Amino acid sequence: MPQDEPARTRRRVVLFGATDNQDQIAIADVLRMETVGGVLMLAAAVVAVVWANVGGSYEAFRHIYLGPLNIQHWAADGLLTIFFFVAGLELKREFVAGSLRKPSAALVPIVAALCGMVVPAGVYLLLNVGLPDGDLRGWAIPMATDIAFALAILGLVGGRLPTSLRAFLLTLAIVDDLGAIAVIAVVFTTDLALAWLLGALACAAVWYLLQRKRLDRWWWLHVPLFVLCWWCMYSSGVHATIAGVLLGLLTRTSPEESHDPVDRWEHFWRPVSAGFVVPFFALMSAGVVVSVQAVSEVFTQAVPLGIMLGLVVGKVVGISGGAWLTARFTRAELAPDIRWGDVVGVSVVAGVGFTVALLVAELAFADAPEVIEHAKTAVLLASVLAALIAVVVLSLRNRSAVRRQA
Repeated sequence: MPQDEPARTRRRVVLFGATDNQDQIAIADVLRMETVGGVLMLAAAVVAVVWANVGGSYEAFRHIYLGPLNIQHWAADGLLTIFFFVAGLELKREFVAGSLRKPSAALVPIVAALCGMVVPAGVYLLLNVGLPDGDLRGWAIPMATDIAFALAILGLVGGRLPTSLRAFLLTLAIVDDLGAIAVIAVVFTTDLALAWLLGALACAAVWYLLQRKRLDRWWWLHVPLFVLCWWCMYSSGVHATIAGVLLGLLTRTSPEESHDPVDRWEHFWRPVSAGFVVPFFALMSAGVVVSVQAVSEVFTQAVPLGIMLGLVVGKVVGISGGAWLTARFTRAELAPDIRWGDVVGVSVVAGVGFTVALLVAELAFADAPEVIEHAKTAVLLASVLAALIAVVVLSLRNRSAVRRQA
């Protein structure tokens, strides 16, 4: 090579780089809504725990039947479909016009999210395999991140975090949701009724055609179609919430339009999801009898200990490790205003598992009510512990940032 030829510089991809103004506005809007939703969900969870420990009216209320299902099942199999529909809309936007539209830009949060699912599951399996009280069915419980709680923590103590890092947490939680949805659809589908499943897919096809024909404003047709798709999915044996994410993904999005269908549907349903659906699900699912014995069993029995360590330790190791490996072996690098301590802090926040973790616990141990109680207690304790650690880590980070700017 001639000496005077300019040296080729290796192109670097900024990891967690800055987002543009429109992205910042969108993220801020989501943070506001999810922060409110997280606070409401926390309040509902506290009420559920108190209610469950005062007499027996909590269990009696959950098992009141309204039509074919009791209230608990309406919350988990019915109302939670709206939550997954909003998640599907969010995924569709990210795939078409957001952080997941370019594989190169989406690589880091996807790898981090995948590692943040695999490592907690591995931690759980290691603590349960071969043990007399071990139960491998709960491996998927510590995989998911609760986006409402996670963003609520960021909203309360992460005010000085770069918007790009908040965007990373959003993307991470979205990919986590997608992974959890896949697990629910594949692992917890029993006694598949093909005719009902074909009916659900037919409803989804009609939904897609209506979107393609730009008839998305025909709400009077979409709402009954949504309910019919949900009922067919529920009757098929596939968890009914899959209908929500499927229809969300099939909703048309066109960012250049002033009235984007995904934005319009999400604008209506997100407050319903964050303000009512998720808090009510927490109220119906988080009620566990708390005692010294119940708490001590979390640290002495394989199932709850695996869940707790999977969320508190596995998430941090998986997400931070996945991000570091991506930066180490690819052309990605951290943005100048982001330190690895920030990534670790967000990884701790991701250990707050609640909504999907409680749902998976009920599905995994459907035939073992006592194990469900232990699993729920572990999820609650792990979420509280992860939240407290996250508050400390992010508060220290904020103080350090103030000192550097002084």
